[in-house]
Amino acid sequence: MSDLKQLKNEFAALSDFLIALGDEKRQAILIALLADHACQGLRVTDLATTVELSRPAISHHLKILKQAHLIDFYSEGTKNYYYLSHDIKEITQLQHLLDHVNKIIATTKKTTHLSKEGKR
Repeated sequence: MSDLKQLKNEFAALSDFLIALGDEKRQAILIALLADHACQGLRVTDLATTVELSRPAISHHLKILKQAHLIDFYSEGTKNYYYLSHDIKEITQLQHLLDHVNKIIATTKKTTHLSKEGKR
Protein backbone atom coordinates (compact mmCIF):
# COMPACT_ATOMS: atom_id res chain seq x y z
CA MET A 1 0.00 0.00 0.00
CA SER A 2 2.93 2.37 0.63
CA ASP A 3 3.86 2.00 -3.06
CA LEU A 4 0.47 3.41 -4.03
CA LYS A 5 0.79 6.28 -1.57
CA GLN A 6 4.21 7.11 -3.00
CA LEU A 7 2.79 6.90 -6.52
CA LYS A 8 0.02 9.33 -5.57
CA ASN A 9 2.64 11.77 -4.26
CA GLU A 10 4.68 11.41 -7.45
CA PHE A 11 1.62 12.19 -9.59
CA ALA A 12 0.82 15.22 -7.40
CA ALA A 13 4.37 16.53 -7.74
CA LEU A 14 4.14 16.30 -11.53
CA SER A 15 0.59 17.57 -11.89
CA ASP A 16 1.42 20.96 -13.46
CA PHE A 17 4.00 19.37 -15.74
CA LEU A 18 1.53 16.75 -16.97
CA ILE A 19 -1.17 19.39 -17.50
CA ALA A 20 1.28 21.48 -19.53
CA LEU A 21 2.15 18.49 -21.72
CA GLY A 22 -1.45 17.36 -22.12
CA ASP A 23 -2.71 20.23 -24.27
CA GLU A 24 -2.48 19.80 -28.07
CA LYS A 25 -1.67 23.47 -28.67
CA ARG A 26 1.17 23.38 -26.16
CA GLN A 27 2.42 20.17 -27.78
CA ALA A 28 2.42 22.00 -31.13
CA ILE A 29 4.44 24.84 -29.57
CA LEU A 30 6.96 22.36 -28.14
CA ILE A 31 7.26 20.64 -31.51
CA ALA A 32 7.82 24.01 -33.22
CA LEU A 33 10.56 24.79 -30.71
CA LEU A 34 12.10 21.34 -31.29
CA ALA A 35 12.08 22.04 -35.04
CA ASP A 36 14.11 25.21 -34.43
CA HIS A 37 17.39 23.40 -35.05
CA ALA A 38 19.44 26.57 -34.69
CA CYS A 39 18.12 26.76 -31.09
CA GLN A 40 18.13 30.53 -31.29
CA GLY A 41 14.57 30.72 -30.06
CA LEU A 42 11.31 31.74 -31.65
CA ARG A 43 9.26 34.86 -31.11
CA VAL A 44 5.54 34.84 -30.31
CA THR A 45 4.80 36.01 -33.86
CA ASP A 46 6.81 33.08 -35.32
CA LEU A 47 4.95 30.61 -33.12
CA ALA A 48 1.57 32.21 -33.89
CA THR A 49 2.18 31.63 -37.61
CA THR A 50 3.46 28.08 -37.15
CA VAL A 51 0.82 26.92 -34.66
CA GLU A 52 -1.99 29.03 -36.15
CA LEU A 53 -3.06 30.68 -32.90
CA SER A 54 -3.43 34.32 -31.97
CA ARG A 55 -0.52 36.06 -30.25
CA PRO A 56 -2.44 36.35 -26.95
CA ALA A 57 -3.23 32.61 -27.07
CA ILE A 58 0.43 31.79 -27.76
CA SER A 59 1.49 34.02 -24.85
CA HIS A 60 -0.97 32.23 -22.55
CA HIS A 61 0.39 28.80 -23.53
CA LEU A 62 4.00 29.98 -23.25
CA LYS A 63 3.31 31.15 -19.68
CA ILE A 64 2.05 27.66 -18.75
CA LEU A 65 5.01 25.96 -20.45
CA LYS A 66 7.41 28.30 -18.66
CA GLN A 67 5.79 27.56 -15.28
CA ALA A 68 6.25 23.85 -16.02
CA HIS A 69 9.96 24.53 -16.73
CA LEU A 70 9.63 23.25 -20.29
CA ILE A 71 10.68 26.47 -21.96
CA ASP A 72 12.65 29.58 -21.19
CA PHE A 73 13.30 32.86 -22.97
CA TYR A 74 15.86 35.58 -23.49
CA SER A 75 15.36 39.18 -24.52
CA GLU A 76 17.07 41.20 -27.20
CA GLY A 77 15.89 44.75 -26.79
CA THR A 78 12.10 44.55 -26.80
CA LYS A 79 11.98 41.13 -28.46
CA ASN A 80 11.59 37.89 -26.50
CA TYR A 81 12.87 34.62 -27.93
CA TYR A 82 11.50 31.35 -26.53
CA TYR A 83 13.42 28.07 -26.52
CA LEU A 84 13.29 24.66 -24.88
CA SER A 85 14.59 24.66 -21.34
CA HIS A 86 17.54 22.53 -20.36
CA ASP A 87 16.02 21.99 -16.91
CA ILE A 88 15.06 18.32 -17.16
CA LYS A 89 14.22 17.75 -13.50
CA GLU A 90 10.53 17.15 -14.27
CA ILE A 91 11.36 14.84 -17.18
CA THR A 92 13.57 12.78 -14.87
CA GLN A 93 10.76 12.71 -12.26
CA LEU A 94 8.33 11.54 -14.96
CA GLN A 95 10.72 8.73 -15.92
CA HIS A 96 10.89 7.66 -12.26
CA LEU A 97 7.09 7.79 -11.99
CA LEU A 98 6.69 5.59 -15.08
CA ASP A 99 9.31 3.16 -13.76
CA HIS A 100 7.36 3.01 -10.49
CA VAL A 101 4.09 2.33 -12.36
CA ASN A 102 5.80 -0.45 -14.36
CA LYS A 103 7.16 -1.98 -11.15
CA ILE A 104 3.68 -2.02 -9.56
CA ILE A 105 2.14 -3.52 -12.69
CA ALA A 106 4.81 -6.22 -12.86
CA THR A 107 4.28 -7.07 -9.19
CA THR A 108 0.51 -7.15 -9.69
CA LYS A 109 0.91 -9.43 -12.73
CA LYS A 110 3.04 -11.88 -10.75
CA THR A 111 0.61 -11.89 -7.83
CA THR A 112 -2.40 -12.35 -10.11
CA HIS A 113 -0.64 -15.10 -12.09
CA LEU A 114 0.36 -16.95 -8.92
CA SER A 115 -3.13 -16.72 -7.41
CA LYS A 116 -4.67 -18.06 -10.63
CA GLU A 117 -2.24 -21.00 -10.63
CA GLY A 118 -3.08 -21.73 -6.99
CA LYS A 119 -6.78 -22.07 -7.84
CA ARG A 120 -6.13 -24.78 -10.40
